[in-house]
Amino acid sequence: MMSARIRKGDWVVVITGRDKGKAGKVLRVIPSDNRLVVEGINIIKRHKRPSQNSPGGIIKREATLDISNVMHVDPQSGKSTRIRFEERDGKKVRLAKRSGQLINTYLLAR
Repeated sequence: MMSARIRKGDWVVVITGRDKGKAGKVLRVIPSDNRLVVEGINIIKRHKRPSQNSPGGIIKREATLDISNVMHVDPQSGKSTRIRFEERDGKKVRLAKRSGQLINTYLLAR
């Protein structure tokens, strides 16, 4: 499983498929299926029948992507990068291979 590298809140760029080159924030990771949901990427249209709670119609939402189709965004350059792990102060941290910058979910809010 590759889920330890990509976590909820990380910024990723799509490297293959219909949305190649687009970047977005990870909304949800499904490690058992090696899939994730990225904000604004892989939009599908769902035709919903009206019910008592909702009016129905055509609803747009994000569908899942395979984890292998995305890469992290380098915090320094904004390009795609691989991740390496290091131990700092007794904790395992994620670093961008391209620049060596620390990958922190809360620091990547753009």
